[in-house]
Amino acid sequence: MNSLSIVIPCYNEEANLKRGVLDQVNEFLQKQSYEWEVIIANDESTDNSLEFIKKYTQTHPRFSYLDLPHGGKPSAVWGGIQAAKYPIVLFTDMDQSTPIQEIQKILPNYQKNYDVVIGSRGSERDGTGLLRLIGSKVFLFSRRLVLLPKITDTQCGFKSMKTEVAKKVFPQLQFFKDKSPQKGWRVSAYDVELLFICQKMGYTIKEVKVEWKNEDTSTTKGDLNARYKKESIQMIKEIIRVLKNNFKGVYDQK
Repeated sequence: MNSLSIVIPCYNEEANLKRGVLDQVNEFLQKQSYEWEVIIANDESTDNSLEFIKKYTQTHPRFSYLDLPHGGKPSAVWGGIQAAKYPIVLFTDMDQSTPIQEIQKILPNYQKNYDVVIGSRGSERDGTGLLRLIGSKVFLFSRRLVLLPKITDTQCGFKSMKTEVAKKVFPQLQFFKDKSPQKGWRVSAYDVELLFICQKMGYTIKEVKVEWKNEDTSTTKGDLNARYKKESIQMIKEIIRVLKNNFKGVYDQK
């Protein structure tokens, strides 16, 4: 079985941390036969997340943390990827809406020599509000018309790659070309661009159905509806940007 680096981005996750999400991750991984590590990438949280993480990693030697300058989710994930030491890297959300044990559906696909294996939530999304559910279907339909038509769910926060692939692809994201200061928890549609670049570079992608239920209890990331509207606008803009960049040949390999 492949050894595994797990990257968990963290921005104002105090509520999720206090309900024991890291213990859930640890209890599962301790039972596995393969080598593993967990890297928590703190994106300059403004609550008590960092203090909690520091204490946790002191008593759990396979867990480590990075205290990164604020840059948004892609920046936090990239920071963790750069520190990863094992050949497969999984990036997953702190809230564990997709529980860590779903990795058992992901890892066997690397024996088939896939380069990228991503989780898919399918059409049923337990715990999702009606507005978000409708929005996700509209987003899916629109995105598949113009980008990645064979992939059902680009936005599931449970993705893995060969680490060498991740280290080649992430620096190509246009997200990192934007030098403007980041405020709040910027998620964006970077997943779409990430997978599009993987496809352009010739890497093989496998999509696997995973369990998902909205478990996010964080109250310090900002108003939920405001975040949803902001993220939706960002997604539309970034899909358009990917299309324009592709037309300009930005992603073409020299």
